Formats: sequence, C-alpha cells, structure tokens
Amino acid sequence: MDAIRIQEEDFSLEEEVNALRASSKRIGGITTFLGCARDFSEGRDVYSICFEQYAGMATAAMQALRDEALETFDIIEVRMVHRVTTVHAGDQIVLIVVGSEHRKAAFLACEWLIDTLKKRVPIWKKEVTPQGDSWVSSHP
Repeated sequence: MDAIRIQEEDFSLEEEVNALRASSKRIGGITTFLGCARDFSEGRDVYSICFEQYAGMATAAMQALRDEALETFDIIEVRMVHRVTTVHAGDQIVLIVVGSEHRKAAFLACEWLIDTLKKRVPIWKKEVTPQGDSWVSSHP
C-alpha cells in the first residue's frame, strides 16, 4: 500500500497507522489528522460533497508535500490518503499520519501538511446544498 494515495474508496485509519508503525522502530510519537464531511457549512445544510482532482498532478503534489515535510521537520515517516468521490456527512475524506521520535515534531508536521495540502494540491470540492451546488474556494 503506497504511502501517498488518492482513491475513491474509503480507507482504514488503523491500517494506515499500522503501516506507518511498521516503517521504523524509532517512531515514538504518531500524530493523525482525519478530515470528515460535515452536514453544515457557511450557514447552509450540506447534502453531500463531491471531490475532483487534476489527475496525476494531485498525486505528484501530495508526494512533493511528503518529501518536503520529511526534509523540513524532524520526522521519520508520513502517510497521506485523500478520497475523490462523493461523500456524505460523517464520511472520511482525508487522512494524514506522521511518525517521529518525539511528539512535537509530529504535531508540527501534521498541521503543516494539512494546511499546505489544502493550498497546493489540485483537489476541488463542490458542496450540494438545498440552495444548489457550489464550488468551495476557501480553505479554512
């Protein structure tokens, strides 16, 4: 299972954490970010969210983020999975798992990865609401 993936199907948090743990016995701290779909956004009910990607470019951008994080932060391993499909409230969307010797580096890298992924990776989301469909351009 690749450390960086974009896929339609759901993923297992436990399998991803176990794969990261198996990569090195030096890992003493693991931080995860799990993004899930909400049923309410910007004052509106949300029925579903459709994710689309720039095929090939999105995976390359995620790989570049992983490489940059490994060079920038004192971490050992990174795994990232993002779904491109239609999701509903409560469904998993994105997972970032970071392993390091000590927790602080894992926390810093994990936060940087999700914030930077939202800015750099060409994956777009469209919210389906009672008022109609709308592409989301902001990245909170």
